[in-house]
Amino acid sequence: MKTNFKHLVQQISKFKFVLTFGVAIAILWACKKDKVGYVPTPYQLNIPSHFPQMPIPVDNPMTVEGIALGRMLFYETKLSLDNTISCGSCHSPETAFSDSSRYSKGVNGAIGSRQSMALVNLGWQQFFFWDGRAVTLEQQILEPIPNPVEMHQSWEAAIAKLEAESSYKNAFYKAFGEEGIDKYKAAKAIAQFLRTMISGNSKFDVMYKIENGLPLSSSDQIVNISPEEWGGYDLFKSLNGADCFHCHNGPLMQVKKFSNNGLDASFTDQGRKGVTGNINDLGKFKVPTLRNIEVSGPYMHDGRFKTLDEVIEHYSSGIIQSPTIDPLIEFASQGGVQLDQEQKYLLKKFLQTLTDYQFINNPNFRKP
Repeated sequence: MKTNFKHLVQQISKFKFVLTFGVAIAILWACKKDKVGYVPTPYQLNIPSHFPQMPIPVDNPMTVEGIALGRMLFYETKLSLDNTISCGSCHSPETAFSDSSRYSKGVNGAIGSRQSMALVNLGWQQFFFWDGRAVTLEQQILEPIPNPVEMHQSWEAAIAKLEAESSYKNAFYKAFGEEGIDKYKAAKAIAQFLRTMISGNSKFDVMYKIENGLPLSSSDQIVNISPEEWGGYDLFKSLNGADCFHCHNGPLMQVKKFSNNGLDASFTDQGRKGVTGNINDLGKFKVPTLRNIEVSGPYMHDGRFKTLDEVIEHYSSGIIQSPTIDPLIEFASQGGVQLDQEQKYLLKKFLQTLTDYQFINNPNFRKP
């Protein structure tokens, strides 16, 4: 009887061990299976009704986790050699994600030679940098980290810093559904974040909808547009007025082209020619958007103009002719469109309608 009882106890003990071991294996397998099968959460962009649809790369779909990671990386100083600057250092919300300095300051006080462009509505762009040398947003993002006058750090060193932190390992895993950190995933995540930075809620947008017979939202209907602002818009579009509409039109307020806009007779910065080698591209630079132009100064590729008044004066009376000047600057032979003081005032009033305060103050674009 005792022998049978002892045997029974031994059998029960073996069964409990097998059961416990089996449960442990099942838990580990479930965790492993769950990890391999993780799928990032799709993100639906909120695109203004009067905007075209944004083309999203097939190999970089928008996800909640990818955007969150991109936001972290955008403000991450560890991407720079001395851990002092981030993308956000040269693209601040207060200046519509441009730089208030003429030239941005990089690691160890290095100074660039071009003004930092405003980051706005980048999802609709087809080329990047003032000279258009990058053809995708992901490609553009790869450049500033190793650039000696910007972050001045190899991508290998930057990735090593990120890999040293479990928070980044987890964030990359969640964003891409697999383990591992590399520069291409980092660029994709930042690109996802930047594509969410859509500006389409300014007073100009209401004017655009009214002009084109598009439906107004309840918030649009309470916007008060002054006669001066309408007058400036008419002047902006007039061939015999400010004549700005050739290069800045539509809801994005820019034309996808490169232009020599009469800044110089000769060029120390070759602009687009430095990329193509074509002499006909000498002194041509990417036409920027005018959205949030009131707060994104200084202006031009080299930041030479501090104020909107200086910009308006340039197109009014400061145009300089050169062999590659844009033929759409029709009054170049007389130095510009020759606006009087009242016209300059009206034009400035219109340009100020392009300021999107909701965009500038959006907490989702700030440092997390």
